[in-house]
Amino acid sequence: MRILMIGDVIGKPGRRAVRSLLPELRNRYQLDLVIANGENAAGGMGLTSASAQELLSAGVDVLTTGNHIWDQKEIIPHLNGPLPIIRPLNYPPGVPGRGYLIHKGVLIVNLMGRTFMNSLDCPFRGMDALLASLPNRPPVLVVDFHAEATSEKGAMGYYLDGRASAVMGTHTHVGTIDARILPGGTAFVTDIGMTGPINSVIGDDVTSVLDRFLTRLPHRLGVGKGDVIFNGVLIEVDDNTGRADNISRISEYVEVRGDEGRPAST
Repeated sequence: MRILMIGDVIGKPGRRAVRSLLPELRNRYQLDLVIANGENAAGGMGLTSASAQELLSAGVDVLTTGNHIWDQKEIIPHLNGPLPIIRPLNYPPGVPGRGYLIHKGVLIVNLMGRTFMNSLDCPFRGMDALLASLPNRPPVLVVDFHAEATSEKGAMGYYLDGRASAVMGTHTHVGTIDARILPGGTAFVTDIGMTGPINSVIGDDVTSVLDRFLTRLPHRLGVGKGDVIFNGVLIEVDDNTGRADNISRISEYVEVRGDEGRPAST
């Protein structure tokens, strides 16, 4: 089984890149499943039903999220609906939405870290509880761990090593070089990266970010413009054992001319 996980999609430029590149990538790599983190897909903050539908129509199968899932209130009623969107599992009971789903025979789980982030329920114990409640779960299990601290992400990778097929870090928007198979057969990377403007500060407009740092005044950050980087991680998993056989990075560029983008050389 070949699974592509796409790093945090940033606003319209990120959605455009997914729409431009993903159909060809699905054919090139014969992908069985595509997961994308969409929590920044609507204007760089949150997700709407329209932006979700755009990504799903482009070939994404499941959308994971994180701490920005509540930024666009319009999406909240859809979190309990048919759209394949999940929010972090370790939000308290009673919160709208679901923290996992089974799609194409794969159990996909969204977790969120607590170090330098909101104080949620423990993601480690939350994952234990989920696995205990699903004794007949599919062999293939993929986790999007949306967290700030590299140490917390690494700890989760080893905590689930041999129990999950893949633990993929998201949230920081900066891809890391440590993609590897852990000793127990779990594919791991600290952060996939982002799918958003290259000449930006983690996807945001440089000028507005500098203004915030220099003045300390709060204001909304705009999405960057220009050429786009598409960061993803390709995982090959034995669908009988659930063990990962291979992990590799995918980085593509989209040149932006006018209002549209076209793929460029990798």
